[in-house]
Formats: sequence, C-alpha cells, structure tokens
Amino acid sequence: MTDQISSAETTDTAATVEPPARSLGGVKIVGILGVLAGILLIVVGVVVWIVVSMQLRAENITIPDDAMAFQGQYVQGPFTAYVQADIIQHHALEASGGKTYAELPMDDPIRGTMMNASFLRASLFTSVVSFGVAAFAMGMGILSIMFGWALHRLATAPVVIKRSTIAAASE
Repeated sequence: MTDQISSAETTDTAATVEPPARSLGGVKIVGILGVLAGILLIVVGVVVWIVVSMQLRAENITIPDDAMAFQGQYVQGPFTAYVQADIIQHHALEASGGKTYAELPMDDPIRGTMMNASFLRASLFTSVVSFGVAAFAMGMGILSIMFGWALHRLATAPVVIKRSTIAAASE
C-alpha cells in the first residue's frame, strides 16, 4: 500500500474561497468586545495609578537618609512606598527594643508608637498593592486587546479550501 501511495500521482486543483459553514458574527462581536474591554482596563489602570500616586505625593512623606534606597525622595510610587514602610518598621523596632506591637506588654507606653507604625506600614503596603492591581489591569488590558483583535481577525478571514486528488497508480 505504501508503494501505491508513493508511486501515486498527486494532482492539485485550484484553491477555492468559500464562505464559512456557519455565521461568525458572534465571534466578531466577542473580538470587538475584547478590544473595548482591553482599552477600558488600560484606562482604569492608568487612572488608578495616577490617583494613588497623587494621594501619596500629597502626604509629603520624605524617605529618610537611613533608608535602603530613594533617600530624600518623596513617597509617590510603589517602590518608594515599600522602602518607606520598611524604614518605619526599622525605626519602630529600634524604639521598642526589637519587640513588635503584639510582643509588648499592654501597659508599655511605646505600644502606641508601635500601633501607629503598624497602621502607617499597612497603609503604605495597601498603596503598593493598589499599584500592583493597576499594573495587572493594564497588562490584562493589553492581553484582552490582543486576543480580541486575533478573534476578530480570524472571524473575518476568508476560508480557503484547497482540494487535491490522488490518481490511482497505473498497474
């Protein structure tokens, strides 16, 4: 049988363009919706990033000179917020002799300072998470645009059918 196929002659006929077997209007709509959703995700991500940056900047928090990075800069982005949260913990632990809020006795006067430090750190970490969510939304927006564009393009592409016939081998 292998000999028959290898010795058979293949004759190609012209390719024909035919409409798809079923309507692809729904796929086109999903593609367009994907692109629109992607644009919306990017816009919302950018707006959230700007708003959180402006709110942090409005607090006029300057990173101290003993921080691990960004000394003297204002807190206004995810990295500066993280560094500020880290130095707050460092200073608070220095003030408490290395004990956390939960480890201090209830009547210790430094406990209030540790509580404020914990609240400040939590707020700064919340802003770091907000920046991460905004970046994630923008990334998902880009992917949504790419998938939506691909779906729309595939739904509008013509269907090309190329038929070939295998002639029986002469005996």
